[in-house]
Amino acid sequence: MRFRTGPGLLPAALAATAAVVAIAVVVGVTVVAAGGQSGTSRWAAPIAAPPSGPAASAGSAGSSPAGSPSPSPLASCPPNTGWDCAQQRRFAAANALLADSPGKLGVIVHDRNTNAVWRAGTTANTTWTASTIKLAIVATILEWHREGKISITDTDRANMSAALVDSSNAATTTLWARYGGQPMFHRFRSKYEMTSLSVVSGYELFWRNLRCNAEDLHHLMLYILNDLYLDDRAYLIGKLRGVGANQQWGVWAAGSALRPGNKNGWAQKPDSGSNRWVTHTVGFAGPSECYIVVITYSQPPSGTLSKGIHTVSDLAATIFAATVPARVVTP
Repeated sequence: MRFRTGPGLLPAALAATAAVVAIAVVVGVTVVAAGGQSGTSRWAAPIAAPPSGPAASAGSAGSSPAGSPSPSPLASCPPNTGWDCAQQRRFAAANALLADSPGKLGVIVHDRNTNAVWRAGTTANTTWTASTIKLAIVATILEWHREGKISITDTDRANMSAALVDSSNAATTTLWARYGGQPMFHRFRSKYEMTSLSVVSGYELFWRNLRCNAEDLHHLMLYILNDLYLDDRAYLIGKLRGVGANQQWGVWAAGSALRPGNKNGWAQKPDSGSNRWVTHTVGFAGPSECYIVVITYSQPPSGTLSKGIHTVSDLAATIFAATVPARVVTP
């Protein structure tokens, strides 16, 4: 039997007002409707949705934190987007930052309370997964163990922890050699709906040789938070909230008050005839992990690891009304 937990309300004490951005129309907003499937549908809206927006107060939609002046309204604040006007300003600021960043950036924010989804940039662009795929590997091993297909050893558990917390390549390779290959790859695509996942052309099937897009990582995180068995989900949430210093960036920049967790990926890989840095972050923030956040970034050849990490971190901080520039350390 599977268990699901519904996200809770975001406390008013966590709300913050973003800087006013003079953009007339907020772009990239879509809303995913609730329902459509029976049973443990991943799109079923939890009960008692809060006011929308990662930094929303406990007041009415569009309200400001207690003691703060109400932010000036947008010239046009589109209704029925699932996000209040204050959050739409933050998205507008994120859009401005995205437009100012060279390369291919894709951003997805999903409110699991309301099923509102905001997208911006190149969310369908496929690029090297880097270490983000380690999350799918560990999730699969946990499920296979629960299904009785394998028996996890203490060594396996140590490697799973190292793969997630420290992003250890050696631990991941050990797990892949023991349990990986075609069955795991096909499970990622079918069970987790990572339908754009593929092996990089000219390379063998190996965890380090895969490509996906932001939509794939969104589907993966959605499955983990909505469909995974309760104990396995709690295990993954705990590991992502406890990542080492080399992964305390990206979604992490939402701020400690929102208790974020993430699995990040970073690597310099050949693409379109040049070596390019990719810096990706997939994770969650807010009470009961109510916000799913995915940011993928493939830079032009002139890009650097530091630039990539600070860009995706500043985007997360902007969306959640946290400090910008984000206070992160490049691994």
